[in-house]
This record gives sequence, structure tokens and C-alpha cells, in this order.
Amino acid sequence: MLNIILCGAPGSGKGTQSELLVKKYGLHHLSTGEMLRNEIKSGSELGKEIDAIISKGELVPDHKMIHIIANYFDTMPEDSKGVILDGFPRTVEQAEALTLLLERKHLKAVMIELYVSEDEVIKRLLERGKTSGRADDNYVTIKKRIQIYHDVTEPVSEYYVKLHNYFLINGNYSVENTFAQIEKILPLAHK
Repeated sequence: MLNIILCGAPGSGKGTQSELLVKKYGLHHLSTGEMLRNEIKSGSELGKEIDAIISKGELVPDHKMIHIIANYFDTMPEDSKGVILDGFPRTVEQAEALTLLLERKHLKAVMIELYVSEDEVIKRLLERGKTSGRADDNYVTIKKRIQIYHDVTEPVSEYYVKLHNYFLINGNYSVENTFAQIEKILPLAHK
């Protein structure tokens, strides 16, 4: 089973690359952002709490995210070829919790980080904001999300480097070029 943590700054192409991986390799795509947006759309109390947090460009608390992910792995089909975790883990605490969760199930995951320059990230997100309707695709919130990524999420990369489960991909190129880079490292990631 191939479990990939697809990491990168907001706008680095995680969703796009996840779609390509799902199509080609039959992996399940677990986008925590999508899961959270669906909860917001439901109008539940949890959705309202999440909306207030996300609208400010902040991260949902670790304990809530860990609970959501654990529920997913508990209900994952036995014949699954693997999972792409898009947007999780975002903190070292979440990474440690995920490692323990996967070890209990005799699984492991590798991190593939998409590096995209800050200027390109801002350009991509502002462009997406013109059509997405997402409240967090505005300049002020984008800058805050990027800073949170640097402060909180980048240490997760270091965590996976220490576990020897880390690969860096240059995502500044075309979608196709970025995907080709990912495909080259998948045999190494699957070991």
C-alpha cells in the first residue's frame, strides 16, 4: 500500500497533483481542506467553528484534525491501494499522531513536498480566487496562510527527513513536469 503525504504551501499544486495520482494509481485522495469545507457547507456547529477559524487564515486545532483522520483510516476499504493525504499533517504533533496511527495498522507513509516560490504561490491563489469563491483566496489571508505554513508546517518536513521518508519536488514548473518528477520517486517511496 502506497500512502503519500503531499505537502506544500497553499497554492503549490497539491490538489492538482493528487487528482493525477488518483487517476493513474488508483489511490484514495483525502483532502482535509475539502473535508472541512464540506463540514462548513453542512451548517453544523462544528462547521461554523471551522469556518470562523479558516476565514481568519488559521489552522484547525490538532486534536480535531487527528480525530477526523483516524476515523478515515478506521473505515478505509481493505483492498485500498493507498491514500494521498493532502493538507495533513500540518504540525509535528499531527505527524507524530499519524505515524502512531499507521504503525498500529502496520502501514507507513512518505512525504512528498511540492516547493513553489512565494511569488508564484500568491499569483496562483489570487488567480484561483477570481473563480473559486473561497473566502481565504485574498491577498491578506494568503500572506497569513503562507506565514503559518513557514512557522508551523515546515517543521513537519524536518520530521519526515529524520525518518528518511521525505522527497522534495520542484513545483514551479508545469503540472506535467511536476507530475513526472513525482512519478520518478514513487518506486523509492514504495519501498
